[in-house]
This record gives sequence, structure tokens and C-alpha cells, in this order.
Amino acid sequence: MVLPIKELPFTFGTLRQAYAQGLRPERVIEEAFRRLDAAADPGIFIRADREQALAGAKELGKPDGRPLWGIPFAVKDNIDVAGLPTTAACPDFAYEPKTDALVIARLREAGALCLGKTNLDQFATGLVGVRTPYPVPRNALDPEIVPGGSSSGSAVAVARGIAAFALGTDTAGSGRVPAALNGIVGLKPTPGALSASGVVPACRSLDTVSIFAMTVQDAWEIYATAAGFDAADSYSRRLPEPRVAAPAPGLRIGVPSPATLKTFGDAAQLADFRATLVRLQAKGASVVELDFEPFHAVARMLYEGAWLAERVAAVGKRLTVAPETLHPTTRAILEPGLKLSAVDAFRGMYRLKDLARGCEEMLATVDALCVPTIPTFVTRAEIAADPIGPNAMLGTYTNFVNLLDMCGIAVPTGSRADGRPGSVTFLATAGRDGLCAALGASVEAGRLGATDWPRPAATLPAAEIGASEIALAVCGAHMSGLSLNRELTSRGARFLRACRTAPAYTLHALAGGPPARPGLLRRPAGGAAIALEVWALPRENFGDFIAGVPSPLAIGTVALEDGTEVKGFVCESQGLAGADDITGFGGWRAYLDQRGRTAQEAIARAV
Repeated sequence: MVLPIKELPFTFGTLRQAYAQGLRPERVIEEAFRRLDAAADPGIFIRADREQALAGAKELGKPDGRPLWGIPFAVKDNIDVAGLPTTAACPDFAYEPKTDALVIARLREAGALCLGKTNLDQFATGLVGVRTPYPVPRNALDPEIVPGGSSSGSAVAVARGIAAFALGTDTAGSGRVPAALNGIVGLKPTPGALSASGVVPACRSLDTVSIFAMTVQDAWEIYATAAGFDAADSYSRRLPEPRVAAPAPGLRIGVPSPATLKTFGDAAQLADFRATLVRLQAKGASVVELDFEPFHAVARMLYEGAWLAERVAAVGKRLTVAPETLHPTTRAILEPGLKLSAVDAFRGMYRLKDLARGCEEMLATVDALCVPTIPTFVTRAEIAADPIGPNAMLGTYTNFVNLLDMCGIAVPTGSRADGRPGSVTFLATAGRDGLCAALGASVEAGRLGATDWPRPAATLPAAEIGASEIALAVCGAHMSGLSLNRELTSRGARFLRACRTAPAYTLHALAGGPPARPGLLRRPAGGAAIALEVWALPRENFGDFIAGVPSPLAIGTVALEDGTEVKGFVCESQGLAGADDITGFGGWRAYLDQRGRTAQEAIARAV
């Protein structure tokens, strides 16, 4: 049964079901603009495009199997859409592009329908969403709170159910902060994963196109559709095909230590964050407290030296030739950059390298980070009284991310104790977008944005092997959370599943070390099923990985309990000299757990 159009959530699943039952895209576009009119908020769009959106819907014809057929979306007005002016929220800057930005072209080719161009902090400079010469969009949940920026209109359009998804950009958090403030998902890809061709830069070396959606599943689908190398974009990167990574057993989640966890006195935000960590632990993750001061120090650099100068370069001569065309706050932020020298820029880059080294060492000890998306909320009254300070505070957990070449996703966690929206962000090193998405899907909660629609059950594509990857079984120190797992994750490996071998193997604790290592040996008769993990390793990194495998270990073919075979660690029989048979434990983790308990008992007896 098709829901009445006014009650239809614009999530991909519900739209596809309705289309399969005969709903026409024209009705969806009409409903999108009815919702926009009902919002009575002239600040959401700079330019709504009713006629072209309806024309595009009529041209779709019958459903044709394209992944985004009939899905309505909105576009931040610093991304080119052919036929619509690009203003970057500066009317004097406006131009009319003849072609779509590449990311827009990919979405339209997939069948998506553009509703128009959304409002933003001018030249994507801000996290509050009020630095615009156009009417300021209202926060979808509470008009007293800032809408968040710089991608303000895009976030509000999704939160109000007008667009099924929207594109933003993210340099300092513009794709995550508005998501948190409006109770939706904000996916910030690895820098270079989405083409920036046809995007007005803020900081060219840091900018990423970002995605707003109601659910992690929808955001991930847009990312998987739009991602890809663009030779015309000098910052585009050749990354593995987007694929989900299943959360591994023993996953280690880094969080700010109590001394470096900043919520600026917001007790509800602190409680919501801690409750999310409890949920992660209940799902088997371990929480690792980190000294976040190096990350905070990197965050503070974003509006200093090299990167302030880069923002000035993006605006061009406007600061000196036509400064009156700039928003007063934007101008106040950028003008100090005119006094910076190349020496200042290089000093900033050297400082970043020093700080990044410490951050990288901490990141190597965990699989991902979990942080509050924002430390606390900012009201429109507060930002009117101080246009800069509260904006900087909102970037506490977002400003450092692109500077450190990380990916991330902001997800709603449901209502806080005071009714305001909770949100956390998962962050990981470049290329681990699939892990962040999987973690986000595991905790997303609450109603959809500013609507009364319940959140559908979180589902993501299964973690499967890709054509450019090799499935590798590991049974020892390379398993998740153990000492050598970094040798896999640093080479872009993704966790696929935990399983067992066919019942034809013995497991042995080898002599020597550290690290302690097991040997898996196939027997012609007898043996047992041994617990292991299967990881997807990029083929291009396979040779480098196996070059470091020491004797008597080797990479062979391992038979699994389900009858399939994969490449994996095996042991040469001569390596069993001095080894202990630990087959009875059923796996390396169980053996390590028992050994640890035995050591603790021995210490207790000695005391």
C-alpha cells in the first residue's frame, strides 16, 4: 500500500517502494516543493528550480533500473549545476555554468532530480550558517539555534524532508556540523574521493564534497555512486572501490580522554556521548582514551597561516578590489590573511607536520575515533553577540579532520535528555570510509530529522570481496585488536567476517617471539575447526604484505567451514619444533585469554 504522498518519508527505500507501486516522480517533485512552501523559510534555497525539476521528472519515463531514479536532491550553491547561477552566497560573484560539476553529472546520470541551489555561509567560510546576504535559513529543529554551516540550506532541506539527500562541501566541518544541529547524517569522504571539478574552492587543498541524508544507508549509497577518480581534478585520488567494512571483533575506538574531552559545560552533550560509547562497548568494541590535545592543536591551525592564506587565494582580488561585496564577518576573517607571507605559510606547514606525526602515532593504536560532532549548541543570539568565537567552538572536533587526511561520518544518536539532537562522528584514516559508515549505522537513532517519521532499521551492503581485492584469512597476531593488525589496516585492508576453518586443522603456539605467533597446520586426518578472520586486502598491496611474512609461516590456501577456500596464513611443518599444540582452545584469542588469566592467577598467588 502506497502511503499518502504527504506522509511519505523521502528515504530511498520508501521512495523506491512507492515508485514500484506506481507513484510518478512528478508527484514527488510537487510534494517536495509543497513541503518547501509549508516550511515558509526563504533562506533554505538561494534558487529553487521547480520547472526544471518537474521537466526532469517527466523525462524519466518508466523506472529503468538506475540506482537513483526519481530521487530528489539539493545542491549547495558553491557547486555548479548547468543552467543555474553559482553564487557562493556572494551575488556579485555569480556566474552561470554551462556544464554540471562532475559529481552532479554522475548523480544525474544515475537518475537523481535536482531541486535547486541551497544557501551557505559565504564562500563556505563558517560553521554557523548565518554569514549570508540572503535570508538566513532556520534550524529545522529549533529556530533559536543556528542552522549550522557552511552547508546550511542543504542540511535544513534534508532535515525537513524536502530533499532525499543534498550535497554540501566540507573544509572545516561544513558537512558535519549542520548535520548534528539538524538531526541528520553528514558523510565527509576521504579527501579526493569525490571530484571537486566545478566546485568553488574555500581551501582547495582541503575541500571535500560532502553528503547529507536521513540515514547512513542513503548517504553511503550516494557516496558509492558519486565517488571516482577525476583526471581533471588535480586533488582527486585513485582510491579502492567504495565498500563497507564490517566492524571487527576487538575493534578499538579512540576517544578523547576526560582531560581533553571538551563540551564547554554542556552536561547533556557529555551524557549523550558517554551513552553512545556504552552502546559501542555492548557491541564488542573497546574504548581507548587518547590525549586529544595534538588534534585540538591541529584544529586551531585551520584559520591561521597557510590555510587562512589559502582562503584568501580562493576569494582572489575581491578582498582588495571589491571588499564591500563580502559579508562583514567573512571579510573580517579573511582580511588578516592579506598580511601573511610565504614564510608564514611554510612555518604553518612545518608545524602541521610536527603535530600530525603525534596524531598519526595515536591513530595507529586504534581502528577509528569517536567524538561528539559538536561540543555544544550555539544560539543565533550568541552568534549575533560574538560572530567568531562560538563559530570556532563548533569546529572543536571537525577542524582537524581534513588537515590530517581523514574520513568521517556524523550520525544522529536520538534526542538528548533536554530534547536537543545528539550526534557523534566516527573518524578514520584515509580510505576507511566503509568502516566509518558501518560504525555509524550501528548507533544511528531517533526520528528522521525534523519529521515525525520513525528511523528504518539500519542496513548497509554486506561486506564482500571486491574485484580489486584478495580475501586473506588470518588466525593470529594480524587479527583485529592484536599487535600486527596494523600491517593490514595500513595497507587498506577491510574486515569481512569472523568464521572458522574446516575441521581439518591443528593450531600451535610457535616458539620464539615477540610477538607470540600461532601456526595453522592442515592434517590429512583429524584436526578441528579453528577460529579466524577474513580480511579484504587490495591486490596492489598483497605483494608488499607477504614480503614481510617470516618463516615458518607462509601464505597458502585455507579451507573454511562453509566449504569455500581463501588465501591465508599456514605453517610449514618444520616450524613446529618447540611449539605447543593449542588446538583445544579453538583459536588464538581463546588461547591468549587463557594465558592472560593464568598469568593473573600466578601474580595473585605470589601476592
